[in-house]
Amino acid sequence: MVRHLLDLTDLTPTELADVLALSATPIETLGHPLRGQGTALIFEKPSNRTRHSMEMAVVQLGGHPIYTRGDEVGFDTRETVEDITRIMAGYHGVLAARVFDHSIVARMAAVSAVPVVNMLSDRSHPLQAVADTLTMQEDLGPLAGRIVAYVGDYNNVARSLAQACVMLGAHVRLGCPSGYGASDEELFALNDLAGGTVEQFRDPFDAAAGAHAVHTDTWTSMGQEAEKAGRQEVFGHYQVNGGLMAAAARDAIFMHCLPAHRGLEVSSDIIDGPQSRVFQQGHNRMHAARGLLAFLVGVRP
Repeated sequence: MVRHLLDLTDLTPTELADVLALSATPIETLGHPLRGQGTALIFEKPSNRTRHSMEMAVVQLGGHPIYTRGDEVGFDTRETVEDITRIMAGYHGVLAARVFDHSIVARMAAVSAVPVVNMLSDRSHPLQAVADTLTMQEDLGPLAGRIVAYVGDYNNVARSLAQACVMLGAHVRLGCPSGYGASDEELFALNDLAGGTVEQFRDPFDAAAGAHAVHTDTWTSMGQEAEKAGRQEVFGHYQVNGGLMAAAARDAIFMHCLPAHRGLEVSSDIIDGPQSRVFQQGHNRMHAARGLLAFLVGVRP
């Protein structure tokens, strides 16, 4: 059966643990399961970390990455999503896409004869969540029973992070302004996953209290530029700074998926200080991609 990764919930908790184990496995041990195969990397949305981490992960697994801009394939303009997918699946061992609309990767997976990877959509960012949990495990050990706080906009990054953490047994606390948090339906679905729990607070200090890791993301995601001024006003109380980190556990770490806006969602002294793990987290994007790709093509720890 062909395995795809569109959301973290496409994996079981045990499989997520396997992906993390593979991500921490030396390259020499993984071998070259993509030897002689191409990997299509389709980018409707540009990215620094995603492109470099995925290209290098494919190379390390023995494959050949081919970067393709969204306008080169033209989903549903030059050709249908389904026609593009079926053609590319005849050339490559894996298809990966970074898209605006999650339905694109869902339609790709529905017809693809090879694994499809969601490199980011408006719904989820599973590769980021694998890198995030890998980074936390390196610092904190097993996440079962740990408190992970996310402060800011409940977006695609927050959703995938919450899914991964709950699946690994962590207790997730969301600190989001009214109208920018998870719906009751989503909170129910998250708490229905095996493992940990999710709570949501309006006050970011309640979310951060005693947390072992504090996460945030930009207040204005790509495609929301017209909302920037309004969002800065809404989120002004949600900056991760020295005061907020003081509410967390004494040895808490700070994490941000990048790019970051110093002075907005995080103060410079925190992101550039000793509690920050943002560059370790960014580097782990490559290891996470390598582990996930290896898993999807059949490698097991």
